Amino acid sequence: MFNILVTGSNGQLGSEIRAVHSNYNYNFFFTDVSELDITIKDNIKTFIKNNRINVIINCAAYTAVDKAEEDKLLANRVNHLAVKYLSEVTKEMNIQLIHISTDYVFDGKNYRPYQEDDKTDPQSIYGKTKLDAENVLLHINPKNSIIIRTSWVYSNFGANFVKTMLRLGEQKDKLGIIYDQIGTPTYAKDLAKTILEILPKIKNSSVEIYHYSNEGVASWYDFAKEIIRMAKLNCKIDPIETKEYPTPAKRPHYSLLNKSKIKEKFKIIIPYWKDSLDECLKEMGEKK
Repeated sequence: MFNILVTGSNGQLGSEIRAVHSNYNYNFFFTDVSELDITIKDNIKTFIKNNRINVIINCAAYTAVDKAEEDKLLANRVNHLAVKYLSEVTKEMNIQLIHISTDYVFDGKNYRPYQEDDKTDPQSIYGKTKLDAENVLLHINPKNSIIIRTSWVYSNFGANFVKTMLRLGEQKDKLGIIYDQIGTPTYAKDLAKTILEILPKIKNSSVEIYHYSNEGVASWYDFAKEIIRMAKLNCKIDPIETKEYPTPAKRPHYSLLNKSKIKEKFKIIIPYWKDSLDECLKEMGEKK
């Protein structure tokens, strides 16, 4: 039986893995920074030895995208250096690492869904630190390890766009939401189940990169309209341009991910984003 260490287990993806983990015949160790500080290499080695870990699913990340523009050292420590230590330890101890990355490694100027080998060019500190992590993992190259890039993650857990829209939709008559950033929402529960399903099938001598989001295309405006419609809230959603809502960190205007590689390799079916949103809202009890 696999002994699986899930880091960052109080975040959205970690929490969803915890929520579905009983459906899988693995032994799980759920940690956050208070139980295991992955920015200290010796801590990682000791934990793995003591608990005979076979697989690490690294969900830990500094995800405050705007705050990272100022808090560069901490973002780098969590997003980059911690992954360097995880990579070194997994290589030394001959175990497996599944690392979660992001669409922010791209510049958002593409005209077709990004493939795994497309040129990276992050436009924010968050994106740069996540790309640094990818590069160090590829360089150290622990076997049977993969990187999964994802986008626009939401969940029943933690703070996210869906919860923000539900809260503001109750409070306000009208909201302006950006329509000129295009991507696909990802329900963290779908990603959690995919990771646990493909886990025993991962066999590769060099680190592989895969893309995963839900199926379909949306702008943040489309996403917000659907949340408000499904929740039957009386709030008008107006489209606005990115320039009308400036942020410290630059967001990709286009971040559609091509999922062909992960679908073909592991024979998985990925749900359509509206179907997954519907499921998430039902779990939240918000769909009226």
